[in-house]
Amino acid sequence: MHTPLWLWLAVLAFIIVMLAIDLVAHRKAHVIGVREAATWSAVWVTLGVGFGAIIWAVWGAEFGQQYFAGYLIEKSLAVDNVFVWAIIFAHFAVPAQFQHRVLFLGVLGALIFRGIFIAGGAVLIANFSWVLYIFAAFLLYTGFRMIRQRDEHLNPDQSKVLRAFRRFVPMTDTFHGQRLLVRKGGLIMATPLLAVLVLIETTDIVFAVDSIPAIFAVTDEVFLVFTANAFAILGLRAMYFLLADLIHRFVYLKIGLALILIWVGIKMMLKIDVFYIPTAISLAVITAVLAVSVVASLRATRGQERQGLPTPADPPFRVATAEEDAALDPLWRARSEASADEFEKS
Repeated sequence: MHTPLWLWLAVLAFIIVMLAIDLVAHRKAHVIGVREAATWSAVWVTLGVGFGAIIWAVWGAEFGQQYFAGYLIEKSLAVDNVFVWAIIFAHFAVPAQFQHRVLFLGVLGALIFRGIFIAGGAVLIANFSWVLYIFAAFLLYTGFRMIRQRDEHLNPDQSKVLRAFRRFVPMTDTFHGQRLLVRKGGLIMATPLLAVLVLIETTDIVFAVDSIPAIFAVTDEVFLVFTANAFAILGLRAMYFLLADLIHRFVYLKIGLALILIWVGIKMMLKIDVFYIPTAISLAVITAVLAVSVVASLRATRGQERQGLPTPADPPFRVATAEEDAALDPLWRARSEASADEFEKS
């Protein structure tokens, strides 16, 4: 599959434009409702599927199927990521109107880190073909571990990254709007929103360690690996606001995701020296497993209404009052003025 440089640049430019549109559309902090989330989800899914249709039409059915298989893998694994976000937001009682900004920055970071991981994975595979055995074994291990630990959930208080952040970075105990940094008494401090962003970014890196090897199991084309990842990730924010209140209903999804990882691990191991499973079969298996796990979950929890995760009775952080916000020192102006004072003294 030949992908000229201009095509890469065009895709990157399109992603940047869509991110800018999304940022402008949500420049003011507000609670994202189900209707708005559904609309944006439809937009992102349409773009992802439409791009796959272009791949299919221009480069043929095989590459089109590889893209859609990778897109489905990333999209399905992303649902588990969405549920982790919901746990983090509920644990820290992050106000709903501030969550979109955190997720926007988190997705932006995810695109950057996954691009690095994809480039690194492609280099490893090209130079050390035996690394595919490691990827396959890791996918099998992760799949079986996910089945064993399907009822376990993230406990943010046990995060070593968060403990290190709170130990070494000065931080306020109040949310100050969508600010990540504030200046108090001449000292720049992180807000709890920055700590939440760091935790979300860290969990996405952990998820990428699973998902990147998984997508390399269905395609060796770096362009398809990156674009399938990008279009799946771009819709994560809208997916979160659409599904966050339905976490309790997807009771069998984790088992379905585990089976998908096990399947692609087997596919990767077989294609090295034994047998190449056609992409059409892989796509059909992934679609079937995902559909069965979702339908079975919804049937088993029929009649249950939307409900958010419970927040702590005594949350670790609170929202600053208007007086506390007004008392903050200007973040950047104070810094420039301090530099000017130092220059005059010298």
